[in-house]
Amino acid sequence: MIEAPRDDREAAALAYDVALVRADFPGLNQQIHDKPLCYLDNAATAQKPQAVLDAIAHAYTWDCANVHRGVHVLSVRATQAQEAARESARRFLGAGHADEVLFTGGTTAGINLVAQTWGRANLGAGDEILITWMEHHSNIVPWQLLCQQTGARLVVAEVDDEGRLRLDDFERKLSPRTKLVSVVHISNALGTINPVAEIVAMAQAVGARVLVDGAQSAPHGGVDVRALGCDFFACSGHKIYGPTGIGLLYGKAELLAEMPPWMGGGDMIETVSFEGTTFARPPARFEAGTPHIAGAIGLGAALEYVMARGPQAIAAHERALHAYGVDALGEVPGLRLIGPRTDNGGVLSFVLDGVHPHDAGTVLDHEGIAVRVGHHCTQPLMKRFGVPATIRASLAMYSTRDDVDRLAQGLRKVVEFFA
Repeated sequence: MIEAPRDDREAAALAYDVALVRADFPGLNQQIHDKPLCYLDNAATAQKPQAVLDAIAHAYTWDCANVHRGVHVLSVRATQAQEAARESARRFLGAGHADEVLFTGGTTAGINLVAQTWGRANLGAGDEILITWMEHHSNIVPWQLLCQQTGARLVVAEVDDEGRLRLDDFERKLSPRTKLVSVVHISNALGTINPVAEIVAMAQAVGARVLVDGAQSAPHGGVDVRALGCDFFACSGHKIYGPTGIGLLYGKAELLAEMPPWMGGGDMIETVSFEGTTFARPPARFEAGTPHIAGAIGLGAALEYVMARGPQAIAAHERALHAYGVDALGEVPGLRLIGPRTDNGGVLSFVLDGVHPHDAGTVLDHEGIAVRVGHHCTQPLMKRFGVPATIRASLAMYSTRDDVDRLAQGLRKVVEFFA
């Protein structure tokens, strides 16, 4: 994530018209338990703007055909729309070429693709993969499986009591044995923003490749993979206001060219015979079978929408709102925030004394307030902080102070209910 200077961020936040943004999201305009929806579960999935809904409907209504192999008009139009979405993704990620951008099923699929292609081809017994304590299960389990397959070893860098990565421990655990570093950009459970460019430089100094889990950073302020210097970057469409079941994997061209395919099938080959097969160049090599065409087109519309609204303006709005949320929740009796209070990627994660998170989430739901409760697929991190689960409110480009005020008011009702 590339941040603007603080003065510029504050100016952008003041100029940002959240009311205009909210008008583009029809899903926000509904009643839940006879109360206006207050949607604060954006780290799990974001609502969709009308532009995305229209793009998907258009794809299925007027351009419903398979891509790449057809010569009829519908197929040509579908292919053009999908590849235009790939170009939108290239610009959104800051990649040098569209062929460095693969369509996947999401962040999880992208990480597993790297593990089972680059990882199996390059790791062996005695090699090490370095991750951190704040990783999502999707950035832990694929590497555990790869270690079982190759004899490599998983190493984990610690986090401090505030929920920030201990760079001293990370640096100490880097060694010539480290072949891959896989690190989350923004923690989904805490909102911690990792200094990825610094991490990349440290890792590459010992010859390691770096994968960045960008599931949470992609929606919050823009990404520039070339500025970060990472070798791979994975993210999910549904968190960037796009459809579910579609995501992006960026990989440096020279790495993708050397990687074997993950799945075999149609459209990822040059020639097939019973004696053997030759494979297409990336990205086709990694996109076997009929793709999620409408999903890719919808994702392209979402990325264009975010770029038009201004990633830096969105980030400034969310940072200012997070600061407001820290103050507002600080006045709720018995509430303890878990995670950084500043330089946070839009997550308010907390526990309430004497109240189970699931009970709090149920009461909030009856107030029309949608939050996430549980371990957030970060069980090791929950163990680090000595809690089984947290209540998580996560912000988006359409979140408002009224949302935060309603959350604080709802939490006071929770406290009173369980007093």
